[in-house]
Amino acid sequence: MQSRFRSDRRLTMRMGVTLFLLGLLYVAFVAVLIVLLKSWVLVVVIAACVLGAQYWFSDRIALFAMHGQVVEREEYPQLHAVVDRLCAMADMPKPTVAVSSMDMPNAFATGRNPDNAVVCVTTGLLRRLEPAELEGVLAHELSHVAHKDVAVITVASFLGVVAGLVVRFAFYSELFGGRGRKDQNTLALFAMVMGVSAAVYAISFLLIRALSRYRELAADRAAALLTGRPSALASALTKVTGDIGRIPSEDLRTAQAFNAFYFTPALGAEPGISRLFSTHPTLERRLEELARISAELGEAATPGKAG
Repeated sequence: MQSRFRSDRRLTMRMGVTLFLLGLLYVAFVAVLIVLLKSWVLVVVIAACVLGAQYWFSDRIALFAMHGQVVEREEYPQLHAVVDRLCAMADMPKPTVAVSSMDMPNAFATGRNPDNAVVCVTTGLLRRLEPAELEGVLAHELSHVAHKDVAVITVASFLGVVAGLVVRFAFYSELFGGRGRKDQNTLALFAMVMGVSAAVYAISFLLIRALSRYRELAADRAAALLTGRPSALASALTKVTGDIGRIPSEDLRTAQAFNAFYFTPALGAEPGISRLFSTHPTLERRLEELARISAELGEAATPGKAG
C-alpha cells in the first residue's frame, strides 16, 4: 500500500544503487573468503545466519540495546494519539510504539517493512518537546518506514557487520591459535583475510553513510510536507541537537552504534572531523532545507501555526 508521504525518486534511486553496489561487494567478499579459507559451507552458513538475524530481529536488537519497551495506549495515551493521527494522515499501518528510558532526547524507527515496524522515542525526548515538535519528529520517523529506507539501511549494514566479525575472528585466531605452529603461508593467509575484510568494511561504511545522510533530508522533507509545519520540525531539531551536545560523551557511547537509525546523531558537542563520515547531514543543512520548505508553504504568513 502506497502511503501519502511524499515519494522521493532520488532516494529510491540511491537506495537501489547502494544495494546493487553492496551486493556486488558482498558477492566478491564471499568469493574471496571461500578461496582463501577453502570452506564455502562455513562462509555461506555464517553469512546467511547473520543476514537472517539482522533482517528478522533488527527491531528487537535495537530496542534491547536502547532499553526500549513496547508501550500500550493506556501507558502513553498522548504518544499513541499522535502516532494514530499521523498514520491516518499518511494512510499507512500503525507501527508498534515503544519508549526508551534514556534521558538522551532522540527517536528511531526500525523494522523490515511497514507492517512490522517499531517507532521508539526516549523519555528525554518526551520531556523536552512541545506537542507540535513531537509530531514533527514522529512524522520524520514514520516517513523512514513509509519510504522503506529503514529496511534498506538494515540490510546494507549487514556486510559491514560480517566484515567486522571476520576481522575479529581472524585477529583472535592469530592471537590465541598458537603462533609457534604457524608457517609463512598461514601468516600470509591471515594477512589477506584481514586486508580484504578491512577494505570491505571501509567501502560499505562509506556507502551506508552517504545513503544515510540523504535519507535524513528526505525524511525531513516528507515530514514537513505531511504536517505542513516545517518550523516545528526545525525547532525540534535545534532543541534536540543542542541538548545532546550537553550530554557527557561517555553516556553516548552505547547510542552511537545506532546513529544511522536516529532522528539526530549522538555525537556530542564537537563532532569535528567525524562530520565527514556522519550518518546525518549537518544541523545547518537540515535547517536550510526546512526553511526553504517553510517559504514554499507560506508558513510564516500564518502566525502561531507551529505552536
